[in-house]
Amino acid sequence: MDSANASSSGPAEAAPPVVAGLSERDGQILTFERHWWKYAGAKEQAIRDQFQMSATRYYQVLNALIDRPEALAHDPLLVKRLRRLRAARQRARSARRLGIEV
Repeated sequence: MDSANASSSGPAEAAPPVVAGLSERDGQILTFERHWWKYAGAKEQAIRDQFQMSATRYYQVLNALIDRPEALAHDPLLVKRLRRLRAARQRARSARRLGIEV
């Protein structure tokens, strides 16, 4: 019984399980966003190398992805953090537009 538990605990700890409704690419994007700082060089270059898309397109896909409930189920801590950061950037942009110090 212990040997069965030992063999099943290896790869499952490395990445969260894939959630139904979340494509493989979506899971890879969430994993990349969690660990992007481990890649050498600029994040934009790592995005281009890993996903063959521009940084602008990557962020469009990521923003749509973090609004999906499947992404929240896949990695709730990461998705909530990304949502908070996005909201803070939106508030800062609105404040600048209105001439308000934040």
